[in-house]
Amino acid sequence: MLLIPCPYCGLRSETEFSNGGEAHIARPENPEALSDAEWAEFVFLRDNPKGVLLERWNHAQGCRRWFNVARDTVTYEILAVYPMGAAPPALDRRRVV
Repeated sequence: MLLIPCPYCGLRSETEFSNGGEAHIARPENPEALSDAEWAEFVFLRDNPKGVLLERWNHAQGCRRWFNVARDTVTYEILAVYPMGAAPPALDRRRVV
């Protein structure tokens, strides 16, 4: 089981959290101007790296707050936790075990 360090509540079981997908995805400035293909690309296409991924998490069964996590998709190791709106920490994003 993955243990996630909630920055507000401390270390908790992954069963208390909901994954919100990839972090730092900017919404289109003029969504009404997008074609169907462009809108589908924004909604559905995300990175799926083998290595470090920046994700959004919600502590759904706890404080209910959102935060960002830098997690290695190979080892599931959590490398950093940081608040929403903050810049991601400096990490080697090419790191692969």
